[in-house]
Amino acid sequence: QVQLVESRGGLVQTGDSLRLSCASPGLAFSNYVMGWFRQAPGKEREFVASITRSGGNTAYADSVKGRFTISRDNSKKTVYLQMNSLKPEDTAVYYCGARHTLPIIAISDVGYWGQGTQVTVSS
Repeated sequence: QVQLVESRGGLVQTGDSLRLSCASPGLAFSNYVMGWFRQAPGKEREFVASITRSGGNTAYADSVKGRFTISRDNSKKTVYLQMNSLKPEDTAVYYCGARHTLPIIAISDVGYWGQGTQVTVSS
């Protein structure tokens, strides 16, 4: 059974940093493109960032570009999201997702999801 297990988020202040991780011990991890998504209250889930299987290419939503960094460690079967200069509008439940081989273009492309972790940024 494939499980994506996200680290605990937390409550931080504006301008703080936080790193999320998502471990996938049951996944043939290096075969999967990995992504991070988020869903704020009353809003649809949205794309945040993605990373190719080798880690050589990344993509970001405009709203987080320059502040967030996605990375992966295939030996640990883990993907990370380093979030810097956090803003109140970054408050959301963050989810990691996986897609076999192909790039993640849409949320519907994701085959496996983590359980989600709450990140709250206070002003």
